[in-house]
Amino acid sequence: MNRRDFARLLAIGGAAPFLTPELAWANNAKLPPTPSVPDEKFWMSVRDQFVMPKELAMLNAANLCPSSGPVLETMYRLTKDMDQDPSQDNRAKLADGRENTRTLLAQFLRVTSEEIVITRNTSESNNLVSNGIDLKAGDEVLLTADNHPSNHTAWQEKAKRFGFTVKDIPTPNPHPGMEHYVDAFAKAITPRTKVISFTHQTSTVGDLFPAKEICRVAREHGILSLVDGAQSFGLMDVDLGDMQPDFYSGSAHKWICGPKENGVLYINKTAQAKIWATIFSAYPGRVGVSKTFEGFGQRDEPAMIAFGEALTFQTKIGRAQIEKRSRELTQALMAGLKKIDDVKIWTSPNPSLGVAIVSFLPGSLDIRKLATALYQKDHIGCATRGGQDRPGIRLSPHFYNTHADIDRTIAAVKKYMTTGV
Repeated sequence: MNRRDFARLLAIGGAAPFLTPELAWANNAKLPPTPSVPDEKFWMSVRDQFVMPKELAMLNAANLCPSSGPVLETMYRLTKDMDQDPSQDNRAKLADGRENTRTLLAQFLRVTSEEIVITRNTSESNNLVSNGIDLKAGDEVLLTADNHPSNHTAWQEKAKRFGFTVKDIPTPNPHPGMEHYVDAFAKAITPRTKVISFTHQTSTVGDLFPAKEICRVAREHGILSLVDGAQSFGLMDVDLGDMQPDFYSGSAHKWICGPKENGVLYINKTAQAKIWATIFSAYPGRVGVSKTFEGFGQRDEPAMIAFGEALTFQTKIGRAQIEKRSRELTQALMAGLKKIDDVKIWTSPNPSLGVAIVSFLPGSLDIRKLATALYQKDHIGCATRGGQDRPGIRLSPHFYNTHADIDRTIAAVKKYMTTGV
């Protein structure tokens, strides 16, 4: 539209050009009940709840997931309502919706609402923990070497300021097995160890860590535990009541398929007296730890409510079924990649040691050129990993993907391994 046409529409319709027309995805067929044994037809109906074009196979859930139609509709409707009437009287209902999302989060993670803080993402959640725990010179924090910067660099930078020590537990490849890490943490503990902080599933090659067992070891030694759940929240059927970490973090924009800039921080009741809030402003939460930890000022409450819709959407499908589906697609993907000459898979083939992330080195192909070709020519979204630490292509399928997506991806990689890019 040129400037003249735009001005004409403004003159004729006032603010009408700014009103989004009826959303096509709001009228999609409703999600059917989940069968006891979901078939491909059911998973296709799940795929239909997302606005991605049919030809686009997004295999990058470890980075960013699409939001479903119900989530988008909720966020659009409430944002429009708020902007039509931004009075405090009208916005009061949004605060109720925010608390409903807190309740849904507690149910989803099998804990209490008094232990839930709604943050912006995993990074903010992790930093609230590393900023809030009292640590001094002589204290020690144990980390896994393969960790996200928000759960690794953050601790290292704070160690420079406060004088405590950070020690990395090595993460060999391939995955050495769950008992290896339980023993490694247990042996690394000293009287100075105050915190153990690790990722539940690594974003690099998808190594799964024995979170429940490591948290148990920490608890037995009076040590605080932080589990970075960026790659498990919304993918795995996480039960924090069973895991019993002191802290757990997650993002809405990844596997939960929720709105951006929403996340969760779980603070176990037993740990709440051991951590300080470090951000203070207006509009905190109403219950439990949120009254002191969630005063972040003005929030995007329509998005926070849509976060709750994402939780409801996954609950309707069934969390165990979502995890099973993602594992099934991942195993099919690895089986296909194994058959391609010169492809080196960094991810463990053992399904008990990973969930839904596959990283591989495509022989001598240029990684970035391959990723570009996969997207531009084959409409397949992936992630790249450069450097010396297990470089290559990362694929992370989720429950909105289909077996056709997997087959098409395997065929495309095989083609480029033969023809080059």
